[in-house]
Amino acid sequence: MWANNPRTPAEHVTDAFGRNSDGALATVSVIIPTLNEAGNLPYVLNTIPRWVDEIIIVDGRSNDDTERVARALWPDVRIVHQKQPGKGAAMRAGLHAAKGDILIALDADGSMDGAEIGAFRDALLAGADFAKGSRFCAGGGSADITNFRRMGDGGICLLIRLLFGARCTDATYGYIGVWADRLDWIDIDTDGFEVETLINIRVHRAGLRTVEIPCFEAHRIHGASNLHAVRDGLRIFRTIVRERLRRYRVPTA
Repeated sequence: MWANNPRTPAEHVTDAFGRNSDGALATVSVIIPTLNEAGNLPYVLNTIPRWVDEIIIVDGRSNDDTERVARALWPDVRIVHQKQPGKGAAMRAGLHAAKGDILIALDADGSMDGAEIGAFRDALLAGADFAKGSRFCAGGGSADITNFRRMGDGGICLLIRLLFGARCTDATYGYIGVWADRLDWIDIDTDGFEVETLINIRVHRAGLRTVEIPCFEAHRIHGASNLHAVRDGLRIFRTIVRERLRRYRVPTA
């Protein structure tokens, strides 16, 4: 079920200052999926470093002031309206709309700290293709996860290891960073919360160089999560099985 000898991605050549071979600085885009997150955006956007080149808000048809608040806080923000519902659809829309060399995605509920963006950028500039946030590696933590969800994530990590040989400490956390020219190796084609697990599997199958970034997950500030542990857990399980039965196709150059 595995691809034979997957093609190795081309090297990224950057110096200690993040300059490409042509002398231009690697640019950074931040993608934030939203659905009625007007109350949380003041915190989220104010934690993002000012050196970030582009912020994209992917809005899932919010009926509050999400767009107005985003524009007031970050006048240059780009608003992308996703055509299909779901976090996976939002991630796909935002990642492909971004113009930066480095793409970093985080949630809009206030549980992820934008100050950690620098660690993702630095890991990619140091040679990684994909940087993955983890609440459970050394240095990470969570004030929000329940024992049930923690056990479920551990089971997902174990299943991925057994079926694909991939080792990770956190399979469902949505804080990620990736070089823009690696997106075709991931090819997001799912719409729901299973998107994080799908990305982890495809990154591994593509042979992309991955590092885990220790992150701390805080409580959601306002509103309720759209995640349903049992329903979305079953979607994740189906995604894992589908990927195991699917032959990985190496992207064309």
